[in-house]
Amino acid sequence: MKAYVFPGQGAQFTGMGKDLYENSPLAKELFEKANEILGFRITDIMFEGTAEELKETKVTQPAVFLHSVILAKTLEDFQPEMVAGHSLGEFSALVANGTLSFEDGLRLVSQRALAMQKACEIKPSTMAAVLGLADNIVEEVCASIDGVVVAANYNCPGQLVISGETTAVEKACEAMKAAGAKRALLLPVGGAFHSPMMEPAREELAAAIEATTFSTPICPVYQNVTATAVSDPNEIKKNLIIQLTAPVKWTQSVQQMIKDGATLFTEVGPGKVLAGLIGKIDREAVTANA
Repeated sequence: MKAYVFPGQGAQFTGMGKDLYENSPLAKELFEKANEILGFRITDIMFEGTAEELKETKVTQPAVFLHSVILAKTLEDFQPEMVAGHSLGEFSALVANGTLSFEDGLRLVSQRALAMQKACEIKPSTMAAVLGLADNIVEEVCASIDGVVVAANYNCPGQLVISGETTAVEKACEAMKAAGAKRALLLPVGGAFHSPMMEPAREELAAAIEATTFSTPICPVYQNVTATAVSDPNEIKKNLIIQLTAPVKWTQSVQQMIKDGATLFTEVGPGKVLAGLIGKIDREAVTANA
């Protein structure tokens, strides 16, 4: 079975999508529509902007989403039998499988980015990568720290990201090293994504998601929150709202997709991060990049 996976924030690069814009009339039309919806020329920043400009929250999330979704729409023989996306990538996956329209997906991603930015400004918070520790040890260490710090991204075995209040994350990093982690290092992010610190953003995004039409998809999406196949629009909606404050179960999602018959994983969007993670989750997995 053909599985398509969509990357999240951090995969952006200067020049992303420019070849699509120049070589596909459909891509050009969709990019111009995106400029209209967003109210600024995101294409100028994607194609010519600096790394710093691309890192702005209001730019990063829509840029990665647009690259992924427009690439999927221009692929020949795009017939997914299952889809999944890492964090932000779940929105790309939901447009790819027909749950969301292109326009609604972009509006939600833009609102998500701004809501997350606001939440980041309320209290100092951050994330850190922990390498070389079992999942249960990471969870136990987080539970032992005073303050808010949780496992946020289960990226692949031995690679987790923790998230929470800055001081709690710093303390957790020291404790992770003491517990035998190869590395525990703070990440250059704006705040504590996929943690309780995102509650204000979750509330804001919930209203926007509730007001958006979700259709029955052409194939199931393996959602970050459940790591299971979901096809019911109401359930998809509910899980998407929870996603901002809940961990990204990427390892578990990929393992479940393989159990359910995935034979080829194609990464659609900027970078090759997910293909790399999938190879670490299952050495037998066959991956490709669109």
